[in-house]
Amino acid sequence: MQDVLRHWTPELAERLGEVYRDLHRHPELSLREHRTADRVAAALGPLGCEVATGIGGTGVVAVLRNGDGPVVMLRADMDALPVAEETGLPYASTARGVDESGAEVPVMHACGHDMHVACLLGALETLARGRAAWSGTVLAVFQPAEELVRGAQDMIDDGLFERFPRPEVVLGQHVAPLPAGTVGYGEGPVMAAGDSVQVTLFGRGGHGARPEDTVDPVVMAAAVVMRLQGIVAREVPHHEKVVLTVGRLHAGHKDNVIPDTAELGIGVRSFDPAVRDRVRAAVERVVRAEAAASGADREPAFAWKTGAPVLVSDPRATAVTAEAFRGRFGADRVVRLPSLAASEDVGRYGEALGVPTVFWFWGGAGPGAFAEAAAEGRLPPFNHSPRFAPVLEPTLTTGVQALTVAALTWLAAP
Repeated sequence: MQDVLRHWTPELAERLGEVYRDLHRHPELSLREHRTADRVAAALGPLGCEVATGIGGTGVVAVLRNGDGPVVMLRADMDALPVAEETGLPYASTARGVDESGAEVPVMHACGHDMHVACLLGALETLARGRAAWSGTVLAVFQPAEELVRGAQDMIDDGLFERFPRPEVVLGQHVAPLPAGTVGYGEGPVMAAGDSVQVTLFGRGGHGARPEDTVDPVVMAAAVVMRLQGIVAREVPHHEKVVLTVGRLHAGHKDNVIPDTAELGIGVRSFDPAVRDRVRAAVERVVRAEAAASGADREPAFAWKTGAPVLVSDPRATAVTAEAFRGRFGADRVVRLPSLAASEDVGRYGEALGVPTVFWFWGGAGPGAFAEAAAEGRLPPFNHSPRFAPVLEPTLTTGVQALTVAALTWLAAP
């Protein structure tokens, strides 16, 4: 392993750091990662990989063959978020983009996918330079549209595992507000299933001065938002993990006009399929009841979108990989984490093939920022925050080495 890791040099770290800064400065929304995909493909060219673009839309796949042995998949996601950056970094994004609804929005790598891409490029180059120390095939997948929880399935549907070698294990990682230089892992369910529903409430609009002539969907929506909070508090057993969030509420265009409709975007995160079904049914029951209580003339409309399944990090494969991390980083830098209510679609790859998935987190928060936040009983700016910005080092080096160590754990000796 050391024979391979010595190829991660200061020169390579500096070059990949510039790639990271470039990606951070030029983020792209889900399904629009064209420049990012071109940048990735160009970086892969000199490594002796077979490179294919346009997989599942804008996905990039690289195959690094090195004789007989296992096929190991490494995955990074590429898309950014509709967030206005507030980090103050010299390479901060000022980009704008057009979202799914056609609206112009600010764009930022607020979830660290730019770091994911840079680390996978670094791991591939490190492995390519150290070919003499391992045998097998590395399948590197640069995935679009993770934030829409569809990119993995899009790539699978586009023949990912028919057109390229079928892996025996899927390895992935995510940067998080842990202390930079640390690695965190969990065994079994590590991230929640994610579902969302777009709800339309139908009222009867009119003049704001004569509410008695209307059925006000704004008041109806407010009642729905408050009543939904009782589902988790009063209907879900205390030992189950469920998060229910109303992340979007829109109604009307003018303060003296009561609109005809109100729209809500509701997200549900859960770990147990039976609880998931119960919460989904409760959401519809509450919304319908509040509409009826408000005197709505028409039933609410529901558009459910099933997102990611529960992400399961295979216990046996995770234990093997975590032991390799301890061997590289030391036991004090490898920590066990509780499950997260956030969602990820990387599990679809292993699920489609019936092979283990191993997924871990690594830290991107500077020690000063983390200590200051911890003293105040909070975390540093979390993923999806306009202030989320991993420190470049040791985040980049740790991420590259973690992917490289994990890959070598499952590849064969020469």
